[in-house]
Amino acid sequence: MNKREMVADLRAKRRTDREHMRTLIDKATAEKRSLNAGESVEFDRLEADIRAFDDRIEELEIQLSHDEAASSMARAYAPKNSNGDKMNSRMTVNEPGPYRPDGEHSWFGDMYAARSGDYAAADRLRRSSESRGVTTGSGSGGAFIPPKYLVDQWIALARPGRPTADLLAPMPMPIGTNTVSIPKIATGSSVASQGTELTSISQTDITTSSVTAPVVTLAGQQVVSVQELEMSPGAIDQVIMSDLAAQYGQVLDSQVLNGAGTGNTLKGLLNQTGITSLTWTAATPAVTGANGLWGNLANLISQLHAARFAPPTAIIMAPRRWAWVAAAVDSQFRPLVNPEASGVNVYGTNGAVASEGYVGKIMGVPVYTDASMPTNLGAGTNQDAIIVLRASDVMLWEGVAGGTEPRIEAFEQPFAGSLGVLFRVYNFAAMASRYPASIGVITGTGLVPPSF
Repeated sequence: MNKREMVADLRAKRRTDREHMRTLIDKATAEKRSLNAGESVEFDRLEADIRAFDDRIEELEIQLSHDEAASSMARAYAPKNSNGDKMNSRMTVNEPGPYRPDGEHSWFGDMYAARSGDYAAADRLRRSSESRGVTTGSGSGGAFIPPKYLVDQWIALARPGRPTADLLAPMPMPIGTNTVSIPKIATGSSVASQGTELTSISQTDITTSSVTAPVVTLAGQQVVSVQELEMSPGAIDQVIMSDLAAQYGQVLDSQVLNGAGTGNTLKGLLNQTGITSLTWTAATPAVTGANGLWGNLANLISQLHAARFAPPTAIIMAPRRWAWVAAAVDSQFRPLVNPEASGVNVYGTNGAVASEGYVGKIMGVPVYTDASMPTNLGAGTNQDAIIVLRASDVMLWEGVAGGTEPRIEAFEQPFAGSLGVLFRVYNFAAMASRYPASIGVITGTGLVPPSF
């Protein structure tokens, strides 16, 4: 995609977003109301996207004007062929991106080389960013936008360590804020039967509040030798990125589940205020039977229906808890969890054999295992927990400068004396629940280490 095509594409996206904003406003106007909480969030997101599109279009148009000026000069002084006619100065170049998993150039290596005065490396970094239609950062550390294959790797390799985080509603991080605020209706309208004709009808003014969440910073660093950067193939990019991505995913997911909300941490699902809690007390825990897990799960799901008026979309538990559920049998030693919804006394179904992520269903609700689920809860510091929630009610913002991608920087100091380069990766995150009551949590002595 050349620059003119990029401008056309950005304009089309901007036009689509504007039409979407107009649709939101027209709908609210037709219904004689203001935007609701979800529409307000969507409107703000579209507005931020349009501003970003405008900035990028302006930048590309400036580049195009410079290119056209250079092209005019080239045509004026183009070489002539044997007939004395000027040769066509336009050339079609089909060049792959400068960075590929199997390529000869290392993106991390070029970050270091560019800071050392290597103009070819700096040009490759610039072309990589332009091919993605984004601008490069200009921080003091020499920050650049990673090539797409590394960003894809960041997301893909982070997933196995962040199954719960990936269930939540993803949102791009707003620009220029350290607190995310979501408008919320605190008191709604009233509707009642009209007493008699031409008498006053019910009317209650809507009151609003907001849900706020602090923006936290998650960061890591890696020191790499100059020898490694200059003598290794591009695979060094994947080694560094995969290691940082895996650790980022694990830390983010752990905070999404159990963050305290203090000391620059997210306030996790288990610590949200206003959640629906259920304590399961059992001297000899069992999957079924009186006071078994089955009945307690049904009780919690019922409470969520009553509180949210919408069904839960996920059950999250520790891997040990699902293994215990999957091992349960009835009095005839028939498994209660079957590969398919067939057989007798089917308690649940197996959907996948996985250490983390989707593993099956209970009561029709998808079950996900997460190794970051704490197993040191309760008085005996040996209990885990089970979360039942409507995941779309919880929003997770990730990204830097209005995007969703991490920022990566290279520094030669303070390791220049030992021929080392420090690579720093950081990302911003925030988390908030629009309806805390749609988060259900089971804790208690019924969740001590299972016996098989």
